[in-house]
Amino acid sequence: MKWYLQSLGKRKIIELIVLIVFMIFFVGPLLNLVLLAFSGKWQYPALYPEIWSFKWWEFVFSNSNLSRSMILSFEFAPIVTFLSIIICVPAAYAFARIKFPFRQWFLFSFLLTNAFPKMGLYVSIAVLFYKFGLMDTFVGVILIQLVNTLMFMTWIPASAFRSVHKAQEEAAHDAGANGLKVFFSVTLPMALPGILVASIFAFLASLDEAQGTLMVGTPDFITMPVIMYSLVTDYPGTAGAVFSILLTLPSIILLLVARRFLGSNAMANGFQMK
Repeated sequence: MKWYLQSLGKRKIIELIVLIVFMIFFVGPLLNLVLLAFSGKWQYPALYPEIWSFKWWEFVFSNSNLSRSMILSFEFAPIVTFLSIIICVPAAYAFARIKFPFRQWFLFSFLLTNAFPKMGLYVSIAVLFYKFGLMDTFVGVILIQLVNTLMFMTWIPASAFRSVHKAQEEAAHDAGANGLKVFFSVTLPMALPGILVASIFAFLASLDEAQGTLMVGTPDFITMPVIMYSLVTDYPGTAGAVFSILLTLPSIILLLVARRFLGSNAMANGFQMK
């Protein structure tokens, strides 16, 4: 009994150490950003700002380049997410329910966009865009950002559709419902949590996309992640902290929302090829 209590005490100490390390490396930088964003004066060795101020928030929102990049980011992300739902959800249903030749290879191809460094892919796409007049256009940026959403919007909904038991659909058929009604009244509602989770990841992928947007959208379509490159050298560090919070906050909120729908093995099931 004494040995068990000692081992339990050691385990608690280890868990506490792991928690402290996590707080330092994850929460620490976020806390530093928040403090820096609201600081009017903060010099070493002070542990917190000596003067609190909103002047850097006013600076960011009054700067035309920064404010326009925020507007563009939150224009592109919903449009890209909506288009990826329209394009990928029917494909996900086909991968989950229809047996056709090379089905697994086609499904695997959606993973390739995220399996390798994307710069080579973006260069190839940019060459095609140049030929078709899509460089530095709104449509071109949307298309390049869609590349980042294909994996999430295909693999996760396909897993969600596979998890719907056919017995439930057959029961609806026996009750007199046709195929379309069964899909919208049984299949789609049961797969909806997975589709919502995939949509959240697609939104975040679009919101955080920088390399492709930089290559295709410059100079007229500069989004928040792209302008972050210039914030390091062209703007004060406190303005960069404000901008980082504005870019990070939607990600944190949406990931907390996704946690309500995402089970412990949902992502693992989403990336299984069956």
